[in-house]
Amino acid sequence: MIGHGGGQHKKGWEVVSRAFPYVTSCGFAVAAIDAPGTGDRPEHPEIRRLVAVIDERKAAGQPFGPAEPALAEVVASQLIPDWQTTLDELQKLDSVGEGQPVGYYGLSNAGEMGIRLVAAEPRITAAVLGLIGSEWLIDAAKQITVPVEFLLQWDDEGNPRDSVMKLFEALGSTEKTLHANPGSHFRVPSFEIDSSVRFFARHLGTAGSS
Repeated sequence: MIGHGGGQHKKGWEVVSRAFPYVTSCGFAVAAIDAPGTGDRPEHPEIRRLVAVIDERKAAGQPFGPAEPALAEVVASQLIPDWQTTLDELQKLDSVGEGQPVGYYGLSNAGEMGIRLVAAEPRITAAVLGLIGSEWLIDAAKQITVPVEFLLQWDDEGNPRDSVMKLFEALGSTEKTLHANPGSHFRVPSFEIDSSVRFFARHLGTAGSS
């Protein structure tokens, strides 16, 4: 399961570029869905309003205030159940089936939703998360116990490293790894994709493996 970033959609390059190696190298079935108000989904008035508030504050150099967590809550209230329903349907397919291990990949806004989803969905057994440092995710992070690979961009202008590391520290997983790289939010090295392939192959197995 691959989540998309803010303002993106399920067919965006960041989703497709990650899906290909998971399919070709590991034989995984990969799924992505649109968040509310994006891609093929209808426009969401409340999300549009909150995004406009955030954009206005950003342009003025002001803190986002309560609009930021409010936006996350609105998106999560629909997206998390949608992901769970998607997983229900996927497991009915012969090519997927029930009882198989499930992984989730999501960075930035998809990391925000991913922490919430992994905490709520016991069928997910491994996750690659990161590029997020929201303090309101601390309690959800504590509920995560599956293996996690967590990404941090050292010069991320929107997610200060101290906040990201605090969220990493809060993860309840006994197996968790922090990958910190220099650069801004959108400069995640391409080799991190290779690392995520190895991570999921290790924890989910590959096609034909036990």
